[in-house]
Amino acid sequence: MLLERLYDEDLAQASYFIGCQAKGEAIVVDARRDIEDYLALAAKHGMRITAVTETHIHADYLSGTRELAAATGAAVYVSGEGTEDWQYGFEAERLMDRDAIKLGNITVTARHTPGHTPEHLSFLITDGAFSSEPGYLLSGDFVFSGDLGRPDLLDEAAGGVDTRFAGAQDLFTSLKNVFLELPDHVQVYPGHGSGSACGKALGAVPSTTVGYERSFAWWGRYLANDDVEGFIAELLDGQPDAHAYFGRMKRQNRDGAAVLGPLPQLREMDAQSIAAQTSAGTAVFIDTRPHTEIAQGTVAGALSVPGPHKMASFAAWAYNPETDNRALILLADDAAQAEEMRSHLLRVGIDTAAGYITSIHTLPGYSPRSISPAELKDFEHDLLLDVRSKSEFAAGHIPGAKQLSGGRVLWHLDELPADGTIVTYCQSGLRNAVAASALRDAGYNIVELSGSYAGWVRSDA
Repeated sequence: MLLERLYDEDLAQASYFIGCQAKGEAIVVDARRDIEDYLALAAKHGMRITAVTETHIHADYLSGTRELAAATGAAVYVSGEGTEDWQYGFEAERLMDRDAIKLGNITVTARHTPGHTPEHLSFLITDGAFSSEPGYLLSGDFVFSGDLGRPDLLDEAAGGVDTRFAGAQDLFTSLKNVFLELPDHVQVYPGHGSGSACGKALGAVPSTTVGYERSFAWWGRYLANDDVEGFIAELLDGQPDAHAYFGRMKRQNRDGAAVLGPLPQLREMDAQSIAAQTSAGTAVFIDTRPHTEIAQGTVAGALSVPGPHKMASFAAWAYNPETDNRALILLADDAAQAEEMRSHLLRVGIDTAAGYITSIHTLPGYSPRSISPAELKDFEHDLLLDVRSKSEFAAGHIPGAKQLSGGRVLWHLDELPADGTIVTYCQSGLRNAVAASALRDAGYNIVELSGSYAGWVRSDA
């Protein structure tokens, strides 16, 4: 059996390629939407991808299940479990608890493990050439290394009301009746690693075991004592802010992400055509340099989205394709880097990248307005906006500030003064550059606090 983990550092997301070498068939679990890596892996091992599936309706990235199936002719399998009002809306074979997919000597058995979402499946993998018992579990967003999937995303991202409590109870039951019924040696491969917003304390270790989690995970003592109330209280406490684009991902993944097929190469553009399109409002320029360079000067009207490595994470904060159809023009070193950036954008459903340029020197310039921490005290403003997370804000903030995390600002404009001056800050300035550029693009008068919160603390202002 071949089992390979493909990890996206941008979104801290793992997908899995499992192949039967005897039959030359493979299944991909939780594919992302840029599918070239899966196709290359299949070609490398001389395998055909005959099945694609996913653990649940994802909120943090756009699923590549349908894209990969369209490219390979693979059969599509999705969960048929869950509540009546939250079911997959596209054609696929439905998997129920204990249903199995066979690939030669390999058996992939679905186990219903609700909690993170009502329909969530985990997949037990049995290598029949080696054993008649499962040796691996693809746990999706059920069990992570050292943590569990958050049960509140239907509330936070899908319009649910207090579903988190039922979800937390379901997680307890899934642990008790499924996970802890497995032998300690079963290797666990989760769907996310450290940095994901799908849990609050995910470990960076790529895999774990049932026995290790049983003995050392924070939740183990609650299960050992059958303490449901204590488990729910600790699980729900301190969950990170859910980015607003999660709601869009949930809907698109439920209904079925659009299949793009082969894409034309991005074209290199000249400054004159870029200026004409941005002035006409048909395109927006994406400045992908570090925020420290952007602070020294950028392109008029640009969105600040550092790339390529965190392109998906931050672009979805600053650009909402449900309400904005402008083409994206990227600052990139060359064609290869531009294509890499587009791949990251596709992972969060931003499909409008149209071209790139390698320098900003011939484009209309703009210097973001900023003030120093020393100037803040006497600076006239209508709102001091902290775009860090709730937990960061609770740990310490500038007096008088309002908290609204950077991944939510565009979706809560009604909470901001439309005509006043807003001073914004984060921890170091990176997230603030993204959020501030998005607010400027939306027509707000934004002044950035130089050095952000860390600079304010150092200044002893």
